[in-house]
Amino acid sequence: MRSAPRTDIVAGLTVAVVALPLALAFGVASGLGAEAGVVTAIVAGFLAAVFGGSNLQVSGPTGAMTVVLVPVAHQHGRDGVLLVGLMAGLILVVMALLRLGMFVRYLPISVIEGFTAGIAVVIALQQIPLALGVRTGNAERMWRVATDAAADFWQNPTASAPLIAVLVTVAVLTAQRLRPGWPHALIAVALATVAARVLDLDVPTIGALPAGLPAPSTTFIHPDAVGVLLTSASAVAALAALESLLCATVADSMTVDQHHDPDRELFGQGIANIAVPFFGGVPATAAIARTAVNVGAGARSRLASIVHALTLLIVVVVAAGLVAHIPLAALAGVLLATTFRMVELSGLLALARSSRSDAIVLIATFAVTVLVDLVTAVGVGVVVAMVLGLRSVARASRLETVPLDLTDHADEEHALLRDHIVAVRFDGPLLFVAAHQLMAQLPDLTDVRIVIIRMSRVSSLDATGAVLLRDTIQHLERRGITVLMSGLPVQHQPALDSLGVLAPFRRDGRLFASSTEAINAARERVQELRSE
Repeated sequence: MRSAPRTDIVAGLTVAVVALPLALAFGVASGLGAEAGVVTAIVAGFLAAVFGGSNLQVSGPTGAMTVVLVPVAHQHGRDGVLLVGLMAGLILVVMALLRLGMFVRYLPISVIEGFTAGIAVVIALQQIPLALGVRTGNAERMWRVATDAAADFWQNPTASAPLIAVLVTVAVLTAQRLRPGWPHALIAVALATVAARVLDLDVPTIGALPAGLPAPSTTFIHPDAVGVLLTSASAVAALAALESLLCATVADSMTVDQHHDPDRELFGQGIANIAVPFFGGVPATAAIARTAVNVGAGARSRLASIVHALTLLIVVVVAAGLVAHIPLAALAGVLLATTFRMVELSGLLALARSSRSDAIVLIATFAVTVLVDLVTAVGVGVVVAMVLGLRSVARASRLETVPLDLTDHADEEHALLRDHIVAVRFDGPLLFVAAHQLMAQLPDLTDVRIVIIRMSRVSSLDATGAVLLRDTIQHLERRGITVLMSGLPVQHQPALDSLGVLAPFRRDGRLFASSTEAINAARERVQELRSE
């Protein structure tokens, strides 16, 4: 923190300017009110910077988190949201202690991109009531909230709120292209606030709203609700872990000398989320947009994130009265602009074109995110990716009939061996997804006396594959076919030994180290059969 304090201070001030309208907007979107968003940005921004595993992360409320919190707020009120945040923080600390940070990198990119795009759409749908200047509905699905808001607006349309939302959205997106280093969101919100006051526009403002949901009650949450809240807390923890670690990876990629500690980052996010509920804030995570601004402004250490949090604290103390006049439609415009930045259409199209499996996973995750919820979407996306991946594994496994080199035999003997000896070779993994398909081909062999099973190219063998191989060998032997085996890797022998497959092969001398030995033994057995 002492290496470049002036640069870090400037970066922190810059991030604070960008973070203020986002914190207000996400607080309103979560249902706990604008003050909850700012408190979260201050407390989580400070603690995550001190205890986290990245020097450049900026934490606070995010749009993705509001997607999970809105149903909790509707069903269980402020008490439920605060308890979910506390439990999520504890889960994150446990994840850090178990050193689970490294496993997030194994999540398929198609799942990540799918629910990122879905989150962007859900956030945009959340802003429809604010942008239209109508009350927010209580439906659990955001698409239903948006359609209900549109119906209410159609009955009594007014132009002020939609005009402010559209102008702020266009202004922020345009300014980002023309002046990328400027605090576009804060300038746009400030101008919208001044215009609404000067023109005396009848639009809802932050100060006109109640302070979010009712304050926490003095009674405990009913035990029956704890299980439901624990499910939501697990979703919040998973989302916080995923978003924070992805954000840290992005921050590292934007620099040349920074490398985050994933487990420490989970610990820092856990500490932040444990503390935030005691100040009335919502669950937090690292924010990619704010972190990118921090890195772009030249941040070199955690000092920048700490300055960002302290600056927001000063703004709350000094300028709370001014913040109360901000139109809600202006905050909706800021969030709509944020959703446009969250999705890179060209990247999505490129990913969808890369393979049919990736396209299916991407579309499935996106659709479930928008129509159902984020937790279900991630689960569905991972399951679909696993199923399609296993299908690819099954297709990669092959059973080939291998020609034998019998050129040193007479023509009639060559014909006899060719007709009565078959060598088959398994290529790839012999797992449950492929074993049934491959084994079904072996019993179809006709007019064969000896089958040589070449196992040298079997990369993996599970219990299902071993059982099916045993059953297939027994089926062939019942038909009077002698089975030889060659090239069995050492690591696959325990699975077959445990099922008693190899014992008769060893006893009868039918297990060979190489295919050449197996072929010579097959020739000898054919000669014995001819002599009989």
